[in-house]
Amino acid sequence: MSVNSEAAILIDARSGDVLYKKNEEKEMAPASITKIATGIIALESGRADDQVVVSRNARQTDGTRIFLAEGEQKPLEDLVYGLLMNSGNDAAVAIAEHIDGSVTAFSQRMNRFAQSVGANHTNFTNPSGLYEKEHVTTAADMAKIAAYAMKNEKFREIVRTRIKPWEGKEWKSELVNHNKMLVSYQGANGIKNGFTSQSGFTLVTSAERNGTELIVVLLKATSSNQIYKDAIKLLDYGFSHYKTVPVLKAGAKISEGEGSYYASETVYASIPKDDMFKVRIVPQNGLIVETTSGLTREYPSVLTKEQHLEAGAPAPNEQTDAVDTASKYSLPEFFMLFFWWLMIVFMSWMMILLLKKERV
Repeated sequence: MSVNSEAAILIDARSGDVLYKKNEEKEMAPASITKIATGIIALESGRADDQVVVSRNARQTDGTRIFLAEGEQKPLEDLVYGLLMNSGNDAAVAIAEHIDGSVTAFSQRMNRFAQSVGANHTNFTNPSGLYEKEHVTTAADMAKIAAYAMKNEKFREIVRTRIKPWEGKEWKSELVNHNKMLVSYQGANGIKNGFTSQSGFTLVTSAERNGTELIVVLLKATSSNQIYKDAIKLLDYGFSHYKTVPVLKAGAKISEGEGSYYASETVYASIPKDDMFKVRIVPQNGLIVETTSGLTREYPSVLTKEQHLEAGAPAPNEQTDAVDTASKYSLPEFFMLFFWWLMIVFMSWMMILLLKKERV
Protein backbone atom coordinates (compact mmCIF):
# COMPACT_ATOMS: atom_id res chain seq x y z
CA MET A 1 0.00 0.00 0.00
CA SER A 2 1.23 3.50 -0.79
CA VAL A 3 0.01 7.08 -0.46
CA ASN A 4 0.88 10.15 -2.49
CA SER A 5 1.38 12.59 0.40
CA GLU A 6 5.06 13.19 1.12
CA ALA A 7 4.80 12.03 4.74
CA ALA A 8 2.17 9.91 6.46
CA ILE A 9 1.40 7.89 9.54
CA LEU A 10 -1.56 5.78 10.72
CA ILE A 11 -1.84 5.02 14.43
CA ASP A 12 -4.26 3.41 16.83
CA ALA A 13 -5.50 6.29 18.98
CA ARG A 14 -5.74 4.31 22.24
CA SER A 15 -2.53 2.30 22.10
CA GLY A 16 -0.38 4.57 19.95
CA ASP A 17 0.59 1.57 17.82
CA VAL A 18 1.85 2.52 14.37
CA LEU A 19 0.00 0.69 11.59
CA TYR A 20 1.53 2.49 8.58
CA LYS A 21 4.31 5.03 8.12
CA LYS A 22 6.07 6.95 5.36
CA ASN A 23 8.73 9.59 6.05
CA GLU A 24 7.12 9.90 9.46
CA GLU A 25 10.19 11.52 11.07
CA LYS A 26 10.84 14.06 8.30
CA GLU A 27 10.59 17.65 9.55
CA MET A 28 8.09 19.59 7.48
CA ALA A 29 5.84 22.66 7.60
CA PRO A 30 2.48 21.77 9.23
CA ALA A 31 0.27 24.73 8.19
CA SER A 32 -3.02 24.96 10.14
CA ILE A 33 -2.84 21.55 11.80
CA THR A 34 -0.66 23.57 14.19
CA LYS A 35 -3.97 24.76 15.65
CA ILE A 36 -4.52 21.31 17.19
CA ALA A 37 -1.78 22.17 19.69
CA THR A 38 -3.09 25.71 20.16
CA GLY A 39 -6.61 24.43 20.80
CA ILE A 40 -5.78 21.80 23.39
CA ILE A 41 -3.43 24.18 25.22
CA ALA A 42 -6.20 26.82 25.31
CA LEU A 43 -8.70 24.34 26.75
CA GLU A 44 -6.27 23.13 29.41
CA SER A 45 -4.75 26.50 30.32
CA GLY A 46 -7.80 28.77 30.43
CA ARG A 47 -11.43 28.72 31.51
CA ALA A 48 -14.15 28.29 28.90
CA ASP A 49 -15.89 31.53 29.95
CA ASP A 50 -12.74 33.66 30.08
CA GLN A 51 -13.44 36.91 28.21
CA VAL A 52 -10.76 37.42 25.57
CA VAL A 53 -10.21 40.97 24.31
CA VAL A 54 -9.13 41.04 20.67
CA SER A 55 -6.05 43.19 20.04
CA ARG A 56 -5.16 45.15 16.91
CA ASN A 57 -2.41 42.60 16.29
CA ALA A 58 -4.94 39.74 16.30
CA ARG A 59 -7.38 41.73 14.15
CA GLN A 60 -4.71 42.29 11.49
CA THR A 61 -3.43 38.69 11.33
CA ASP A 62 -2.91 37.35 7.79
CA GLY A 63 -4.62 34.32 6.32
CA THR A 64 -7.89 32.62 7.18
CA ARG A 65 -9.93 34.64 9.68
CA ILE A 66 -13.21 34.67 11.55
CA PHE A 67 -13.25 38.48 11.24
CA LEU A 68 -12.72 39.43 14.85
CA ALA A 69 -12.88 43.17 15.52
CA GLU A 70 -10.32 45.13 17.49
CA GLY A 71 -11.58 45.47 21.05
CA GLU A 72 -14.21 42.76 20.60
CA GLN A 73 -14.68 40.43 23.56
CA LYS A 74 -15.44 36.75 23.08
CA PRO A 75 -15.45 33.77 25.48
CA LEU A 76 -12.31 31.66 25.14
CA GLU A 77 -14.34 28.58 24.22
CA ASP A 78 -15.97 30.43 21.30
CA LEU A 79 -12.53 31.36 19.99
CA VAL A 80 -11.41 27.71 20.19
CA TYR A 81 -14.43 26.78 18.06
CA GLY A 82 -13.45 29.47 15.55
CA LEU A 83 -9.85 28.27 15.67
CA LEU A 84 -10.50 24.57 15.07
CA MET A 85 -13.60 24.66 12.88
CA ASN A 86 -13.05 27.71 10.70
CA SER A 87 -9.25 27.83 11.08
CA GLY A 88 -9.25 31.44 12.31
CA ASN A 89 -5.71 32.82 12.46
CA ASP A 90 -7.05 35.87 14.26
CA ALA A 91 -8.56 33.56 16.89
CA ALA A 92 -5.17 31.83 17.27
CA VAL A 93 -3.37 35.12 17.98
CA ALA A 94 -6.12 36.33 20.34
CA ILE A 95 -5.88 33.07 22.30
CA ALA A 96 -2.07 33.26 22.46
CA GLU A 97 -2.09 36.85 23.70
CA HIS A 98 -4.80 36.12 26.26
CA ILE A 99 -2.96 33.16 27.78
CA ASP A 100 0.65 34.34 27.64
CA GLY A 101 0.63 37.99 26.63
CA SER A 102 2.35 37.48 23.28
CA VAL A 103 2.69 35.09 20.36
CA THR A 104 6.35 34.52 21.26
CA ALA A 105 5.63 33.51 24.85
CA PHE A 106 2.75 31.27 23.79
CA SER A 107 4.94 29.58 21.17
CA GLN A 108 7.37 28.70 23.94
CA ARG A 109 4.47 27.15 25.85
CA MET A 110 3.54 25.19 22.72
CA ASN A 111 7.04 23.76 22.49
CA ARG A 112 7.04 22.74 26.15
CA PHE A 113 3.71 21.02 25.55
CA ALA A 114 5.06 19.23 22.46
CA GLN A 115 8.01 17.90 24.47
CA SER A 116 5.66 16.71 27.23
CA VAL A 117 3.76 14.43 24.82
CA GLY A 118 6.89 13.08 23.15
CA ALA A 119 6.80 15.30 20.05
CA ASN A 120 10.57 15.79 20.13
CA HIS A 121 11.09 16.89 16.53
CA THR A 122 8.60 19.76 16.60
CA ASN A 123 9.31 23.48 16.85
CA PHE A 124 6.42 25.94 16.84
CA THR A 125 7.03 29.67 16.27
CA ASN A 126 3.39 30.78 16.03
CA PRO A 127 -0.06 29.51 17.10
CA SER A 128 -1.71 29.51 13.67
CA GLY A 129 0.59 27.61 11.30
CA LEU A 130 1.44 30.51 9.01
CA TYR A 131 4.66 29.56 7.26
CA GLU A 132 7.92 30.36 9.00
CA LYS A 133 11.16 28.56 8.22
CA GLU A 134 11.69 27.32 11.78
CA HIS A 135 8.05 26.28 12.29
CA VAL A 136 8.25 22.51 11.72
CA THR A 137 6.87 19.18 12.86
CA THR A 138 6.74 15.55 11.72
CA ALA A 139 3.89 13.20 10.93
CA ALA A 140 4.83 11.05 13.94
CA ASP A 141 4.87 14.08 16.27
CA MET A 142 1.51 15.36 15.06
CA ALA A 143 0.01 11.92 15.65
CA LYS A 144 1.15 12.09 19.29
CA ILE A 145 -0.22 15.61 19.71
CA ALA A 146 -3.53 14.62 18.11
CA ALA A 147 -3.88 11.46 20.20
CA TYR A 148 -3.33 13.49 23.37
CA ALA A 149 -5.79 16.20 22.32
CA MET A 150 -8.50 13.67 21.49
CA LYS A 151 -8.50 12.47 25.11
CA ASN A 152 -10.08 15.80 26.04
CA GLU A 153 -13.89 15.59 25.73
CA LYS A 154 -14.39 19.28 24.96
CA PHE A 155 -11.74 19.12 22.25
CA ARG A 156 -13.47 16.07 20.74
CA GLU A 157 -16.80 17.86 20.81
CA ILE A 158 -15.37 20.89 18.98
CA VAL A 159 -13.53 19.04 16.21
CA ARG A 160 -16.52 16.86 15.33
CA THR A 161 -18.92 19.84 15.13
CA ARG A 162 -19.85 20.53 11.50
CA ILE A 163 -21.70 23.87 11.71
CA LYS A 164 -22.06 26.39 14.53
CA PRO A 165 -23.81 29.80 14.48
CA TRP A 166 -21.45 32.74 14.94
CA GLU A 167 -22.40 36.13 16.34
CA GLY A 168 -19.44 38.47 15.99
CA LYS A 169 -19.13 42.22 16.12
CA GLU A 170 -18.25 42.44 12.42
CA TRP A 171 -19.31 39.01 11.18
CA LYS A 172 -22.61 37.25 11.78
CA SER A 173 -22.66 33.93 10.01
CA GLU A 174 -21.80 30.27 10.64
CA LEU A 175 -18.59 28.48 11.50
CA VAL A 176 -18.21 25.64 9.01
CA ASN A 177 -15.77 22.83 9.78
CA HIS A 178 -13.17 22.65 6.99
CA ASN A 179 -12.50 18.93 7.56
CA LYS A 180 -14.37 17.24 4.69
CA MET A 181 -13.98 13.79 6.25
CA LEU A 182 -16.78 14.61 8.69
CA VAL A 183 -19.33 14.46 5.89
CA SER A 184 -17.71 11.89 3.62
CA TYR A 185 -16.38 9.10 5.85
CA GLN A 186 -18.34 6.80 8.15
CA GLY A 187 -17.23 7.16 11.76
CA ALA A 188 -15.11 10.29 11.17
CA ASN A 189 -14.93 12.38 14.36
CA GLY A 190 -12.16 14.96 13.80
CA ILE A 191 -9.83 16.74 13.57
CA LYS A 192 -8.05 19.47 11.41
CA ASN A 193 -6.78 20.27 7.92
CA GLY A 194 -4.38 22.93 6.66
CA PHE A 195 -2.74 24.57 3.65
CA THR A 196 -0.05 27.06 2.75
CA SER A 197 1.79 27.34 -0.55
CA GLN A 198 5.00 26.18 1.16
CA SER A 199 3.54 23.27 3.15
CA GLY A 200 1.10 22.04 0.55
CA PHE A 201 -2.04 20.38 1.85
CA THR A 202 -1.91 18.86 5.34
CA LEU A 203 -4.46 16.82 7.28
CA VAL A 204 -4.93 15.14 10.64
CA THR A 205 -8.11 13.10 10.73
CA SER A 206 -9.64 10.47 12.98
CA ALA A 207 -12.45 7.95 12.84
CA GLU A 208 -13.96 5.34 15.16
CA ARG A 209 -15.67 2.07 14.31
CA ASN A 210 -16.57 -0.88 16.54
CA GLY A 211 -14.40 0.21 19.43
CA THR A 212 -11.33 0.98 17.33
CA GLU A 213 -10.26 4.60 16.85
CA LEU A 214 -7.60 5.48 14.28
CA ILE A 215 -5.68 8.70 13.58
CA VAL A 216 -4.11 9.59 10.23
CA VAL A 217 -1.56 12.37 9.67
CA LEU A 218 -0.67 13.45 6.14
CA LEU A 219 1.84 16.15 5.19
CA LYS A 220 2.44 17.88 1.85
CA ALA A 221 -0.11 16.52 -0.58
CA THR A 222 -0.40 18.22 -3.95
CA SER A 223 -4.15 18.76 -3.79
CA SER A 224 -7.11 18.70 -1.41
CA ASN A 225 -8.65 15.87 -3.39
CA GLN A 226 -5.47 13.80 -3.13
CA ILE A 227 -5.01 14.21 0.61
CA TYR A 228 -8.56 13.03 1.33
CA LYS A 229 -8.05 10.01 -0.95
CA ASP A 230 -4.93 9.14 1.02
CA ALA A 231 -6.79 9.52 4.32
CA ILE A 232 -9.62 7.23 3.22
CA LYS A 233 -7.15 4.64 1.94
CA LEU A 234 -5.27 4.53 5.24
CA LEU A 235 -8.38 4.44 7.42
CA ASP A 236 -9.95 1.70 5.30
CA TYR A 237 -6.73 -0.29 5.61
CA GLY A 238 -6.64 0.13 9.38
CA PHE A 239 -10.25 -0.83 9.98
CA SER A 240 -10.02 -3.80 7.61
CA HIS A 241 -6.93 -5.33 9.17
CA TYR A 242 -6.76 -4.35 12.86
CA LYS A 243 -8.78 -4.28 16.07
CA THR A 244 -8.10 -2.58 19.40
CA VAL A 245 -8.09 -4.86 22.44
CA PRO A 246 -7.54 -4.16 26.16
CA VAL A 247 -4.66 -6.40 27.21
CA LEU A 248 -4.30 -5.34 30.86
CA LYS A 249 -6.67 -3.35 33.07
CA ALA A 250 -5.45 -0.52 35.28
CA GLY A 251 -4.33 -1.92 38.63
CA ALA A 252 -4.10 -5.49 37.36
CA LYS A 253 -1.21 -7.57 38.70
CA ILE A 254 1.09 -9.59 36.49
CA SER A 255 3.99 -11.78 37.64
CA GLU A 256 7.05 -13.06 35.84
CA GLY A 257 9.63 -15.20 37.64
CA GLU A 258 10.25 -13.64 41.03
CA GLY A 259 8.90 -10.20 40.11
CA SER A 260 5.37 -8.84 40.26
CA TYR A 261 4.10 -5.71 38.51
CA TYR A 262 0.97 -3.58 38.41
CA ALA A 263 -0.50 -1.82 35.38
CA SER A 264 -0.44 1.94 36.01
CA GLU A 265 -3.15 2.41 33.37
CA THR A 266 -5.33 0.26 31.13
CA VAL A 267 -3.12 -1.03 28.34
CA TYR A 268 -4.54 -1.35 24.83
CA ALA A 269 -3.00 -3.00 21.78
CA SER A 270 -3.83 -2.93 18.10
CA ILE A 271 -3.60 -6.45 16.72
CA PRO A 272 -4.64 -8.24 13.49
CA LYS A 273 -8.38 -8.79 13.39
CA ASP A 274 -8.30 -12.60 13.52
CA ASP A 275 -5.49 -12.91 16.09
CA MET A 276 -5.44 -13.93 19.75
CA PHE A 277 -2.74 -12.60 22.05
CA LYS A 278 -0.70 -13.27 25.18
CA VAL A 279 1.31 -10.93 27.40
CA ARG A 280 4.61 -11.21 29.24
CA ILE A 281 7.07 -8.89 30.99
CA VAL A 282 10.31 -7.69 29.42
CA PRO A 283 13.36 -7.12 31.67
CA GLN A 284 13.08 -3.31 31.49
CA ASN A 285 9.77 -3.39 33.42
CA GLY A 286 7.80 -3.17 30.21
CA LEU A 287 4.99 -5.24 28.78
CA ILE A 288 5.19 -7.26 25.58
CA VAL A 289 2.15 -8.44 23.63
CA GLU A 290 2.50 -11.36 21.21
CA THR A 291 -0.19 -12.40 18.76
CA THR A 292 -0.88 -15.74 17.11
CA SER A 293 0.28 -14.45 13.71
CA GLY A 294 3.69 -13.47 15.14
CA LEU A 295 3.15 -9.73 15.68
CA THR A 296 4.97 -8.32 18.71
CA ARG A 297 4.20 -5.02 20.40
CA GLU A 298 6.13 -3.49 23.30
CA TYR A 299 4.87 -1.08 25.96
CA PRO A 300 7.88 -0.08 28.09
CA SER A 301 6.34 2.42 30.51
CA VAL A 302 3.01 1.00 31.64
CA LEU A 303 4.04 -1.22 34.57
CA THR A 304 4.98 -0.37 38.14
CA LYS A 305 7.09 -2.88 40.00
CA GLU A 306 5.63 -4.22 43.25
CA GLN A 307 7.62 -2.99 46.22
CA HIS A 308 8.83 -5.38 48.91
CA LEU A 309 6.24 -5.12 51.66
CA GLU A 310 6.52 -5.82 55.35
CA ALA A 311 4.64 -8.83 56.61
CA GLY A 312 0.94 -8.06 56.83
CA ALA A 313 1.14 -4.82 54.86
CA PRO A 314 -1.47 -4.40 52.10
CA ALA A 315 -0.42 -4.56 48.45
CA PRO A 316 -1.58 -1.84 46.03
CA ASN A 317 -5.30 -1.95 45.28
CA GLU A 318 -5.93 -4.27 48.26
CA GLN A 319 -8.28 -2.89 50.90
CA THR A 320 -7.49 -2.96 54.60
CA ASP A 321 -9.45 -1.98 57.70
CA ALA A 322 -6.30 -0.85 59.53
CA VAL A 323 -6.35 2.82 58.49
CA ASP A 324 -4.28 5.37 60.46
CA THR A 325 -6.56 7.89 62.17
CA ALA A 326 -4.45 10.86 61.13
CA SER A 327 -4.86 9.98 57.45
CA LYS A 328 -8.48 8.86 57.79
CA TYR A 329 -9.86 12.21 58.96
CA SER A 330 -9.36 15.76 57.72
CA LEU A 331 -8.58 18.52 60.26
CA PRO A 332 -12.21 19.84 60.43
CA GLU A 333 -13.49 16.30 60.88
CA PHE A 334 -10.97 15.71 63.67
CA PHE A 335 -12.13 18.81 65.61
CA MET A 336 -15.76 17.79 65.12
CA LEU A 337 -15.06 14.36 66.58
CA PHE A 338 -13.10 15.93 69.47
CA PHE A 339 -16.05 18.25 70.20
CA TRP A 340 -18.48 15.33 70.31
CA TRP A 341 -16.11 13.45 72.62
CA LEU A 342 -16.07 16.44 75.03
CA MET A 343 -19.87 16.60 74.93
CA ILE A 344 -20.14 12.91 75.81
CA VAL A 345 -17.69 13.34 78.72
CA PHE A 346 -19.62 16.41 79.97
CA MET A 347 -23.02 14.67 79.76
CA SER A 348 -21.63 11.63 81.58
CA TRP A 349 -20.25 13.85 84.35
CA MET A 350 -23.67 15.62 84.69
CA MET A 351 -25.47 12.27 84.96
CA ILE A 352 -23.13 11.21 87.75
CA LEU A 353 -23.80 14.44 89.67
CA LEU A 354 -27.58 14.02 89.31
CA LEU A 355 -27.45 10.44 90.57
CA LYS A 356 -25.42 11.53 93.60
CA LYS A 357 -28.01 14.26 94.40
CA GLU A 358 -30.87 11.79 94.25
CA ARG A 359 -29.08 9.48 96.68
CA VAL A 360 -28.56 12.32 99.13
